[in-house]
This record gives sequence, C-alpha cells and structure tokens, in this order.
Amino acid sequence: MLVSVYRSNKKDGMYLFLQNKDILNELPDIVVKQLGEIDFSFEFELDESRKLSNANPADVIKAIEEQGFYIQMPADIEDILANISKNSVKKV
Repeated sequence: MLVSVYRSNKKDGMYLFLQNKDILNELPDIVVKQLGEIDFSFEFELDESRKLSNANPADVIKAIEEQGFYIQMPADIEDILANISKNSVKKV
C-alpha cells in the first residue's frame, strides 16, 4: 500500500498516515483539531514486513483500512500515557 505521511505543526513527532490523499478534506474535526496544520513529508510503500520506528506496520495498515488514516503520536506522549496507566492501577 502506498502511504502518504504528513507532519503535524502542532506537536513534534505527530504524523498522519493516509493511503488516499483525497481523504484530507473528510477527516473528523477532532482529528483536524488534534493535528493542527499539517505538511506533506513523504510517501512510501507499506506492508506488514516494513519496519517502522514508532508503530507496528500491521496496526497502521489496519487503521488505514478501517478508518482511512493512522495517527502516530510522539514517543514521549506514549511513554507518559503508559506511565499514567501503570501508576493509576490501585494496589490492594
């Protein structure tokens, strides 16, 4: 699958992956708000054997097929969310 990647100007490390560039005008408002302005970065062929730095390629493909896009969050956000989840579990 040929994927176009757009960089968010709102948050470093946040990227939008699309198979179809025409969907840009159809993104949900909450996604547009989260991303802010975006700039085209690059295109590449994505398949399940492709190594990605911050995502599982199968998850990216599945998200694109099901919702039309995939948002890659900055690594620091994912670490923060993981720590919040881990620390919010009550120990009995």
